[in-house]
Order: sequence, then structure tokens, then C-alpha cells
Amino acid sequence: MLKNIQFNKIILVLFIIGIIIISGLGIYFLNSLQHLNEQVQAGQVVDMHELQNKTTWVLGIAATIFAMVGIVTAMFLSRFVIYPINKLIESAEKITEEDLQKGKKKTKKGKAKRNLENVLGIMTTELKDKLSEVSTQKNQIETILLHMTDGIIAFNMKGEIILINPAAKKSLSIRPEDNTFEDIFEKFKLDINMEKIIYLESWTSTEQRIQVEDKYMNVFFAPFKNESDRPDGVIAVIQDITEHVQLDNMRKEFVADVSHELKTPITSIMGYADTLLEGEYDKETQAKFLGVIATEARRMAKLVTDLLTLSRYDNNNKIVQKEAFDLGDLVKKCQDKLAIEIKKKQHKVNCFVTADVPPVYADKYDVERVVLNILTNSIKYTKDGGEIKIYVGFVYNDAYIKVFDNGIGIPEEDLNRIFERFYRVDKARTREMGGTGLRTFNC
Repeated sequence: MLKNIQFNKIILVLFIIGIIIISGLGIYFLNSLQHLNEQVQAGQVVDMHELQNKTTWVLGIAATIFAMVGIVTAMFLSRFVIYPINKLIESAEKITEEDLQKGKKKTKKGKAKRNLENVLGIMTTELKDKLSEVSTQKNQIETILLHMTDGIIAFNMKGEIILINPAAKKSLSIRPEDNTFEDIFEKFKLDINMEKIIYLESWTSTEQRIQVEDKYMNVFFAPFKNESDRPDGVIAVIQDITEHVQLDNMRKEFVADVSHELKTPITSIMGYADTLLEGEYDKETQAKFLGVIATEARRMAKLVTDLLTLSRYDNNNKIVQKEAFDLGDLVKKCQDKLAIEIKKKQHKVNCFVTADVPPVYADKYDVERVVLNILTNSIKYTKDGGEIKIYVGFVYNDAYIKVFDNGIGIPEEDLNRIFERFYRVDKARTREMGGTGLRTFNC
């Protein structure tokens, strides 16, 4: 760059010197003509040979200087005007030839070079196409990031946020003042930093689980590189795994509850059976022990039946047999089936059909199981002498069944878990009454 600047200065100085010399020769030549004219007017004798020599000398010097100035000007134009234009044309033609080789029509041999206007037009069009393509890709990426359910955060080598989507802000509760890697993840006390992620990727766990209030997040860290294959930053992908964690906890509770539910009756059966085998008892005692064994066996059988039913629904192996039936009659028959339990607890149970309910088309057996389940719970958890009301009605296109009682009810903090399988508010109380917590049925 410095050499080009010095060369430009030398050419400019030579050009100015040439102009000064030519101007001086012109002035000298004009002065000579004027002196000659004065001699002629004064009648003096003019030496034509000397005049001719002076004129030839002046014209020769002028022609030489003009030639030198022309050469310098040509060099200047060639180096700083024509040469860049030719390079521009060659570059444009090279780009055009590369595009043509990718599928466009090839240029024939011997075809004349395009003029500068056409080449610049082609370059402008291609540049617009490239910019449009880049803009389209950018908009597509932004749209994807905007609507992704997983959070995405990108950090540069300084740990500053260069990209973040709304899902990441929401999932990690990111505040406006959180602008760096440390600001976001330091509060979760993670044993990880950007240096470990970038330089110790093969030896460091890049996946972390964090808890944000009542939600669980899985964060995956990965470095990204630039065109030179050098580390250029870190990207964090945040996934909401709350549902998976809850399902895992439910599975653990399910295994523990079922194991306990099976262990209790098995222990009772084994104990009473061993007692009967160890000695002779009167018939009354034997009948009592056998009654306990039978009760516990039925309890186990009910639990196993519920588990098999649940398994069939989960695996879609349940064959649904729909039919038309009267919903009011079905509810009254369920009430009759529980008449003994109602009488034992001295409940007052009334069933009201509040509208002309048309026949319901559904699986009658499943609907009956649901009604029996709800009524059984209502009878169990209502104190002796309680009141239970059942309403059967029809609104628009929906038939409904409502059961009201003055029982102990369900605490407000447990209402959101009433459809959780095997969940019971008071496990000791429900175990005593024979509940399993299964309440998942399709109709």
C-alpha cells in the first residue's frame, strides 16, 4: 500500500514538471516570434538559418516532452484505471462461469467478452439473489427459534448472550439484567463453566439437571466453532422434563404402594393360616380366622383385577362394547347393589332424575364401574347417618351424574391429584377401608 502511494506521488511530480517545461518552452517560443516580428518591422536583417534552428530545437524538445508526458499518462491510466477495470471484468466473468458450470447455460468458446455494464448488471443481480437467500434463511431460523418449545441460548467467547429465544427466558426465569453465562447459571450452582465446556468437552459432563421453582429442566451444553474450526462460543439447549420427572416419581410411588397393598393381606393370610395349622380351635374361632383370610384374599383379588383392568386400558387391549341404555336406571341399580353398605352406615341416599334423559350410547359395564366407584367412596368416607344425593340430568347434548354427600371431603391441596392412579389422601385410612386408589376408566 505504501509503495503504491509513493509511486502515485512520483508520477504526479513528473507530470507537473513536464507541464512546467512545456509551458516554459511555449513562452520562450512566443517571445522569439515577437522579437522576430519587431526586427522585421524595424527593417533589420533576419538570419533565417538561425531562426530555423531555434524553431527546430524548440519543437524537438516540445515533442520529446509531450511524448514523455504521454507515456507517463498512459502508465498512470493503465495501472490505476484500466487494470482495475480489467480485473473487475475478469472476476465477474469468473463468478459467472462458475455459476454457469453449476447448471446454467455454458458460454461458447470465442464469444466476445461482456462489456462492463453487462458484467456489473449480472453481478448486481447475483448479489441481490444471494442477499435475498441469506435473508430468507435468517427469517426461517428466527421463526423456528421463536416457536420452539425448547429453550436456546448462544454465548460468545466472553460469555455474553448473542442469541436467546422466548422459551429459554420463560423456562429459566431469566431477568433483563441477566446478560452473561455466569448471570444465568451461577444461581443454580452448577459444577460447570464455559472453559470446561469448550476445552474439556470430552472429559466433562455437558448435561445438567436443574430445578426452577416446581419445574425440572435438562440443560445440554455444546461448543460451536467458526470457519477456521476454532471455538467461537457455547450453545445451551433447555428442555422441560417436569412431566418425565413426575411420571418417574409416580412410578416409584406406584411400585411402593402396590407392594405394600399386596404385602399387608399376604401377611394377614399367612399369619391366620399358620395359627390354624399350629393348634386345634373351636369352630367359632376357626370361622373368624377363615373369614379374615377370605376378606384379605378378596382384597388381593380386587387389587389384581384393578391392575389388570388398568393394564388393558394402557395397552389399548380393552374391547369396548357400546350399547344404548337408560342412565337413570343404571344409577338406581348401582344404588341397589350397595344397599347393604348403605344400611350398615345408616345413610340416607336419594336419586333424582332431573330431566328426560335420552338413551346413552356407551360401554355400559365401564359406566357402571365408574358409578359404583364414586358411590362406594361416598359411602365409605361419609360418617354414619350421613346424607347422599344423586342427580341424573341432561343439558344440551350431554348427560351427567352428580353425587353430593356431607362426608369428610378432600383437602384443597390434594384436589389436583384426584385423577392420579393409586394416589390416596390418607393412605392409612384408605388402606383400612380397602381402597386401592385406582380411578382411571374410559367410558
